Amino acid sequence: MLACMKPIFASTILALLPAVALAAGPSALGPNGGKFGDWTAATYGSGDAKICYAFTLPLSSKPAIKARGKAMLTVTDRKGSPHEVSFTAGYDYPKDATVSVMVGGRRFDFFTQKDIAFTSSGADAVAAFEAGATATATGPGPYGHAVVDQFSLTGFTDAYKAITAACQ
Repeated sequence: MLACMKPIFASTILALLPAVALAAGPSALGPNGGKFGDWTAATYGSGDAKICYAFTLPLSSKPAIKARGKAMLTVTDRKGSPHEVSFTAGYDYPKDATVSVMVGGRRFDFFTQKDIAFTSSGADAVAAFEAGATATATGPGPYGHAVVDQFSLTGFTDAYKAITAACQ
């Protein structure tokens, strides 16, 4: 059980980095303050512990949820662990919930822990993000209804190239 918890704990910490970056200012990648279209690329740490991540906020969220935290789609690369794709909902999911993320005609299932959803198909999701225009996350909301968040993929490819280069 402890071995299973370690990757989930590490992924939870990684998924929180963009929220920290929004509050404290990321170590931006690139000449535009880390902005690549609708995505932001940044790093945290240094050396073998360096974490590189790209994230974006939703274009739209339905329905509106009072007191919802920031929703965010994030791709993280770090030494030995590339293509970690997560979605932060801004509210806690019900136990054992599943979130689906659609890109074009491709569906990716994400498992949840508290307010974060993760996919085990990170490399495939990254490839779909590079080829797609939008990503739509659909998951259970706090009041029993579905919540749909739509994200732009404009700038994703360049942001992902920046984080890949920074964490080689």
